[in-house]
Amino acid sequence: MSSITVVIPATTANIGPGFDCLGAALTIYNRFTFRVDGDKPLEISVLGNSTQKVSTASDNLIYRSFLRVYETIGQTPPPLSISIDPGVPLSRGLGSSATAIVGGLVAANHFAGYPLGIHALRDLAISIEGHPDNVVPALLGNCQLSVSNGAKWEICQVPWNDRIIPVVAIPDFELSTEEARAVLPNQISRQDAIFNVAHLGLLLRGLETGEAQWLRIALADRIHQPYRQSLIKGYKEVESAALAGGAYGMVISGAGPTLLALSHPNHAQGVAESMQSAWNDQGVTATVRITSLDTQGARILTCN
Repeated sequence: MSSITVVIPATTANIGPGFDCLGAALTIYNRFTFRVDGDKPLEISVLGNSTQKVSTASDNLIYRSFLRVYETIGQTPPPLSISIDPGVPLSRGLGSSATAIVGGLVAANHFAGYPLGIHALRDLAISIEGHPDNVVPALLGNCQLSVSNGAKWEICQVPWNDRIIPVVAIPDFELSTEEARAVLPNQISRQDAIFNVAHLGLLLRGLETGEAQWLRIALADRIHQPYRQSLIKGYKEVESAALAGGAYGMVISGAGPTLLALSHPNHAQGVAESMQSAWNDQGVTATVRITSLDTQGARILTCN
């Protein structure tokens, strides 16, 4: 029997004006253990309380991503069992599906003898997910900007200043990506496009330098957040609390409903407590975590 454990970080995508192109890996993790053992049929198990929410059949996203590698290289996949240790909550805007995709691809590439390089794995992950903002940082770590160049992708690591601490407030309700995308307009005005281009440029400089005033301005967005706020109970109240606690700003993490505040290290605890209290006042139970930027991305933790 051969087994490996793959560790994949959660991600926060968009980060305000970076809709569908900017994402960062966070120090919250899913762990997947893959075992190749004789001729046993597929077996998928889930630890903890997520058993009812994760498919344990062949349509499981981890397994489908695993198969994608073998389809790509034209080989027969081995018999497999998968054990899922979930640390990234489902349908909360923290890239749980990206961890599944990247985990399956990385594991399959290992068992197949590493026929695919990192760029090929990245492109497979993007093609499965449909957009790059979660899967790219889940694979590579750090903060990543993804730009399409025809049929190819140009990936640029974005410097992230040590004075910027991500604080995530994760509510006890779910919001599907499909529902969050359904509220978006099909077209935006020229003024809104210019607004987002300018703010994304400023955000990239703010993330690099830690300049507080740039960050306060740069996190504003007109493409997705104004339309999604109504789907998240207590959004305005939590935002006001985060700002009062000292955050540079607050945005929707991915499609939501998790909310992401960026803070100076000296204010992170106060920001976390303020966001927690504000959601409690709205009758929402939330888990608030002070995280940091994951700089490693996907990795194989153990190998037997």
